[in-house]
Amino acid sequence: MNIAGLVKSSLVDFPGHIAAAVFTPGCNFDCFYCHNRPLLSADAPLLSGEEVMSFLRRRAGLLEAVVVTGGEPTLQPGLAEFIRAARALSYRIKLDTNGSRPEVVDALLREGLIDFVALDYKAPFERYPELCGAAADPGPVRRTMALLRERGVAYELRTTFVPQLTVDDIAAMTAEVAPIPRYALQTYRPPEVFRQEDRFRVLATPHPPSALKAAAAAAEPHAGTIVMR
Repeated sequence: MNIAGLVKSSLVDFPGHIAAAVFTPGCNFDCFYCHNRPLLSADAPLLSGEEVMSFLRRRAGLLEAVVVTGGEPTLQPGLAEFIRAARALSYRIKLDTNGSRPEVVDALLREGLIDFVALDYKAPFERYPELCGAAADPGPVRRTMALLRERGVAYELRTTFVPQLTVDDIAAMTAEVAPIPRYALQTYRPPEVFRQEDRFRVLATPHPPSALKAAAAAAEPHAGTIVMR
């Protein structure tokens, strides 16, 4: 599996666990507000896979979990192999995904390789091409959400409350896929690296805290737990 970044210790990436976060390069979406845009390039610098595994072996028993994030990890052909190696060291595994490859998530769940999934629920489904790039197809995302419900794995849906979304959007989004066991509503922070053609969208005025609270209240009837970040 290609690895383009490593956070050696995190208290926020996997709820309730001290985790390392492994970043994979490449993504099949093109969200204008992506904070990991340098990872999207095909020539993103890579870390040695053996070096990362050596670190995980040394920290086994001190760290509790590994978060596989990106980029989009489900694009990596060596994803399952990496997770098996980490699980052999007794790590719990969290997968961050945009939901675009339900067949990969299904295979991982069938093998019992994933303990927690965070799925980015970007926008109302009909607006995915607008916010996530022309090639962003919401159909597979719907199927991944259904798969998570069917398999009974612990998961959360999370939405970055970009300026282009409204409180009514959040209410409609959460109602459409309810019930949601855990819903994370994330404050929009403009990325440092972005395409110049996106600057007007990127630099739009973020919602005030009051709007974030209103969006959380709108989602509350449809989710077991609401988290604001």
